[in-house]
Amino acid sequence: MLKRISLALVLVLAAALTWSMWPETGRADVSGLVPAPGEYDATILRDRWGVPHVRGVSDADAAYGLAYAHAEDDFETIQLTLLAARGELATVAGVEGAPLDYLHGLLKVSESVAAGWTVLDEDTRAVLDGYADGLNHYAAVHPDDTLPGLFPASGRDIVAGFVQKAPLFFGIDQVFQGLFSEERPELRTVRSNAGRYGSNVIAVSPRRSHNGETMLLSNSHQPWTGALAWYEAHVTSDEGWDMTGALLPGMPVVAIGHNRDLGWSFTVNRPDLIDVYLLETNPDDPDQYRLDGEWVSFERYDVPIEIRLFGRVRWTVQREALWSAFGPVVRADHGVYAVRYAGMGEVGMVEQLYDMNRAATFEDWRAAVEAQSGLASFNIGYADRTGRIAYTYNGMFPARDPAFDWAGYVPGASTRVIWHEYMPARHNPWLIDPASGYIQNANSSPYGVTSGSDVIRLGTFPDSMGIETHETNRSVRASELLGADDSITQRELRAIKYDQQYDPAALPMRLRQLILSASWAGDLGLAEAIETVQGWEGSVDEADRGAALVMLTLAALFGEGAEFDPSQLIEADLLVIDLESAFRATVADLLAAHGRVDPQWGEVNRIVRGDTDIGIGGGPDVLHAIYGEAVDGRLEGVAGDSYILLAVWDDAGAVESFSIHQFGSATVDELSPHYADQVSSFAGRRLKPVWYDESDIRANLEREYRPGEGAGERADEPVD
Repeated sequence: MLKRISLALVLVLAAALTWSMWPETGRADVSGLVPAPGEYDATILRDRWGVPHVRGVSDADAAYGLAYAHAEDDFETIQLTLLAARGELATVAGVEGAPLDYLHGLLKVSESVAAGWTVLDEDTRAVLDGYADGLNHYAAVHPDDTLPGLFPASGRDIVAGFVQKAPLFFGIDQVFQGLFSEERPELRTVRSNAGRYGSNVIAVSPRRSHNGETMLLSNSHQPWTGALAWYEAHVTSDEGWDMTGALLPGMPVVAIGHNRDLGWSFTVNRPDLIDVYLLETNPDDPDQYRLDGEWVSFERYDVPIEIRLFGRVRWTVQREALWSAFGPVVRADHGVYAVRYAGMGEVGMVEQLYDMNRAATFEDWRAAVEAQSGLASFNIGYADRTGRIAYTYNGMFPARDPAFDWAGYVPGASTRVIWHEYMPARHNPWLIDPASGYIQNANSSPYGVTSGSDVIRLGTFPDSMGIETHETNRSVRASELLGADDSITQRELRAIKYDQQYDPAALPMRLRQLILSASWAGDLGLAEAIETVQGWEGSVDEADRGAALVMLTLAALFGEGAEFDPSQLIEADLLVIDLESAFRATVADLLAAHGRVDPQWGEVNRIVRGDTDIGIGGGPDVLHAIYGEAVDGRLEGVAGDSYILLAVWDDAGAVESFSIHQFGSATVDELSPHYADQVSSFAGRRLKPVWYDESDIRANLEREYRPGEGAGERADEPVD
């Protein structure tokens, strides 16, 4: 079941299902889900871009309003995330959802939430329940759009979504997929597989800005649709919560963004947070394994997976699951393995994010980051109103016995190798207020986040942490551009963010050299194509005429949207046959689709949203990152630059910010004016203002209402 489908992508794939593919099960019974009068007090103000500014008396009120507003724009995806959080995705997605449902049961997500719910503080639980009630309210007034049997949702469902998703970000899906493969995988190879998409974060302090400003550039690269697509919102309450930024479907707090005092953004890191133990099983009883010289029985349980076949037809299968003293177990033809990973059983990631939202000082924010209750990974870039900038290579790093090689399979015969604690978070890689005046990370090594004497030094941390040492093209370019400018203006920082150039050492440039050094003698039909490649200088600006040949050849060889690692080697002997066929096919495709071998890159690289179809610059692993899939001789964008935020604190500590979304606030409603109203600005590399103060919000107000008002009307249509 897990052999064929990457678990990390299942949720994205399922969330991209159209409503018409959902089962026709009739009108949902959602009676009684409307909160009692006075239970919540929230107001939603939609600005003229459709962005919701949610105001609540309490934080729980605000979370309730946030859920209702987000449901107006993407109820379909939120419902899918709820299904996944309950281990019931396959009831709608069919067999494609089954692997994630099995993983949910194997990892005991529900049991973790049940045990950890009371550990969360009272304020966090109130926010979670308020958010769930906002979804319940929306379901109650929109029964035709609601899946039967799904509601009411609870705060525990929302927590389960965090518990389920967190380990996917550092590769738990790849490890399990590898263990379920036909042959024993090489763990070093499994762990080194980079994610398909990357992210950028840059912070500039008054030491390096032109006029004493502090700037934070948040540029997370996510899929453009589905359960991992960003949604922009602003949440305020009379209790002091005042956070603007972006969140994912099913998330009751802002994940990346800023409040009045500080802000942050994430990029995915890939430390070694997962251990795989090779177990010895009893030849006389395969349900036992050796531990400390004795045979110990596995805890055996079945995971029921209800799979939608078609219409209302369901089929429930029971899949074996095993648990050991180490954690979940995989029984495969090539061995029996136990897996232990950072954050296993922890439910506090949402509480950490909530505390980060409410922090007013660096010290409070850092304490939230280092709480070690579920936020198990991520590079984090930070800036605040005092001019402080910071970077941390965050992780819940197991306190491992250095006598063992943790990079490979660990012998699972002794409790000595079962770790129960984490290294103190204060010992993680941190860089605070570097003399260089900037930090940057682009899914790259923490050792290259800045320049000068304040760098984080290689060799400072144990090898068992598995800290990356590679740089990406994005990090190389960011370092070069930031390092060359000792007086950075807002305009210059935007230009750096939208850089569209490959470094000479980047994979596309080395592929260019391979094409030019290959033997094409006597093939006059390729002469123009070779000449075009010769003239290409590594730019993916939409007007460039050489990019299409190299980038489409690269996609044919390595896969569309691949994340390019400049340290990756191209084995010329192995590539020469594939290179020739890929290049010839690319030439033929360009001629067939465009009538020439050198169309402008913007004719090939497109952003498509409904009836909007626009050429766009950028490409894989440039700072202006665009990842596309091939459709009829073109690449249609599916991920990369998505929600972009630039927050600026002036020398007096006042904040203003600018943002853009690849599509608009109405993430699934094709009839909304906000379905594609930001596409043109996004393709044109322009940002819009973020209206943060109430006076600015009201000066740009489209509609003000309370959840449930005008239930049959669209949120973007004014009410008389």
